[in-house]
Amino acid sequence: MPGEYRSAGRPMKRTPIAERLDALGAQWQDVWGWERPRYYGEAEQYSWKRSNAHDIVAAECTGVRERVGIADLTAFAKFEVTGSDAANLLGRLSANRLPITDGGIRLVHMLTDLGGIECEMTITRLADDRYYLNSAITGTTHDQDWLVQHVVGGEDVTIADVTDATAILAVTGPRARDVLAACTDADLTNEAFPWLTAREIQVAGVPVTALRVSYVGELGWELHHPIDRMPELYDALVAAGEPHSMVHFGSYAMNVMRIEKAYKAWGGELTTEITPIEACLDRFVDLDTPGRDFLGRDATLARRDAAGPDLTGLEMVLVYCAVDASDSDCRGNEPTYDPADDGSTAMGITTGGAWGHTVGKSLAFAYVDPTFRVPGSTFEIDLFGERHTATVLAEAAHDPSNERLRT
Repeated sequence: MPGEYRSAGRPMKRTPIAERLDALGAQWQDVWGWERPRYYGEAEQYSWKRSNAHDIVAAECTGVRERVGIADLTAFAKFEVTGSDAANLLGRLSANRLPITDGGIRLVHMLTDLGGIECEMTITRLADDRYYLNSAITGTTHDQDWLVQHVVGGEDVTIADVTDATAILAVTGPRARDVLAACTDADLTNEAFPWLTAREIQVAGVPVTALRVSYVGELGWELHHPIDRMPELYDALVAAGEPHSMVHFGSYAMNVMRIEKAYKAWGGELTTEITPIEACLDRFVDLDTPGRDFLGRDATLARRDAAGPDLTGLEMVLVYCAVDASDSDCRGNEPTYDPADDGSTAMGITTGGAWGHTVGKSLAFAYVDPTFRVPGSTFEIDLFGERHTATVLAEAAHDPSNERLRT
């Protein structure tokens, strides 16, 4: 049942600020053994349709989009890959190019030899022999295993899982710079600290690897730090955020805002059965640099050639759409239909969706026949036995030009 997280065997892993978040009304979910806040407020009344959490999540989204929010994002996988051959290992596994300067950050997909999407992660270069990787918490063992099994004998590479030792606090929203500036002497200007870069700084006296990234599509930083220092860092940020009416937000709001930004997720939109061609990840796959090779490159090239310029050579393609929904939204695995046929055969499925509180639309990702990939095309989605029209969008519903991220 949506929203139902059973209590048996819990909690296993709680961050050091869990009791503070309890006092704020945190409603928890367990992910890979970690307790992660879903939202802050009254307990959820389980429903397949919009639950009583809907308006609470709306307020969290508004607080982030209009002011600033803070979130405990510790429940993400974290690895350090070090050694003189670290770049060689990561380079031959990454479809995208690695960052080439210290502090650079890249979103990277690692592929199978058949071109399927095996992993998705951000790679931060801290030095030419030191890289910091972040991915979905459910991929912790999976991603580490993928890296380890591709180390060539004799290579100077060490892969360390630092997930349990490292906490993450995200501060994001238009006033994020003001909040963070009250806690650090580091230069946070765009010139000194642009989007998609990282710096090792001190925040409230705590050593932090600060990544200027935001999964919700706003100005913001992820502060990666020793987990035993989390309480003091959290307390300082909350105090600095008080003049700005900073809100706490959880995974529900984060999912809403990432879908408003048309950000795809591993395990939902991206799986080993899907190649970057079906998933429309062209800009994250470097097929054009002369002499560059990576695992899955040949299969991806073959898939691109078979797809053709209009992608009609594919069986299905990922689209981003607005749904004419009523009191429920797509969650994933809802069947999609061509409105012109007799309605007896599904042509694809959704992979996720949510009501976009900022944009006032129900949004979804779906795999459909390539003929429906053109913006403005319409198809149907079955929600609880009722057909709802979905309209393909050309770009993200919120800030498609990424101006807010670059501010």
